[in-house]
Formats: sequence, C-alpha cells, structure tokens
Amino acid sequence: MKSGLLVIAVILIAIGVVSLAYQGITYTTREKVLEIGPIKATADKKKTLPLPPILGGLSLAGGVVLLVAATRR
Repeated sequence: MKSGLLVIAVILIAIGVVSLAYQGITYTTREKVLEIGPIKATADKKKTLPLPPILGGLSLAGGVVLLVAATRR
C-alpha cells in the first residue's frame, strides 16, 4: 500500500510540474482549404488546449500531500 501511494504521489508531482512548465498542449490539424476536381489544397493549423495553472498547482500539492502521508506510515 505504501509503495502504491508513493508511485501515485510521484506521478501527480510530475504532472503538476509539467503542467506548470508548458501551460498548454499544442496539436496540429490538417484542414481542406480548396478542392477543385483532382486538385486539393490543405493547410496545417496549430491549436492549443490551455491548461490552467490552478490545475498544475492542485496536482503538485496533491502529490506532495500524498508523499508526506505515505512516508509517515
């Protein structure tokens, strides 16, 4: 049980740090711009899914709390 809490705590801390460092997930989509017969034109568009800093902070704080709780047992 103790090792399971430690693993979850480390994962939460890592997610929190990454979330605070990057503040969003960027991905690329390909959209059709023009299609005339056999001729097709596409454009790559970058979109960002923002991650609020509060999410990273909560994840980091939760990981630290779990880490402290696991080491006290």
